[in-house]
Amino acid sequence: MKKVVAGLWRIIRGPMQWRVLWLWHSKFMVGVTGIVRDQDGRVLLLKHRLWPEGRQWGLPTGYANAGESFEDTIVREVREESGLKVRVNELAHLKSGYKLRVEVAYEVEFIGGEFRTDSFEILEATWFSPDQLPEGVQESHRALILRER
Repeated sequence: MKKVVAGLWRIIRGPMQWRVLWLWHSKFMVGVTGIVRDQDGRVLLLKHRLWPEGRQWGLPTGYANAGESFEDTIVREVREESGLKVRVNELAHLKSGYKLRVEVAYEVEFIGGEFRTDSFEILEATWFSPDQLPEGVQESHRALILRER
């Protein structure tokens, strides 16, 4: 049986192999977060309208689109949610193990722009010193902000 399967695998080749693999394996959403810091070391926090009451402050975050690099995802999300322009630096966090989600976070550098928030998703965008974060910051985001750099 193994020889038959191996023979069929070699016959279908290329795009058909990728389609079979795609159908066979689990599908995941990839959540990408940016730890956006300005030249003074302050961090960008957004008050998210759709997050649970009392835990609405957090970093810019969103899901990667098909075919989009994770770096491009966070650049897009920051622009959509805050209007700011950023440059992605090093990978800060990678975690799997959820049923359908993988989490990725990057250190991100503010390079320009003025606040222009998406009023549907974002109630407020503000710079905070890491040692003076507001009440209601997501604990996982607080940990990302305060991690050893």
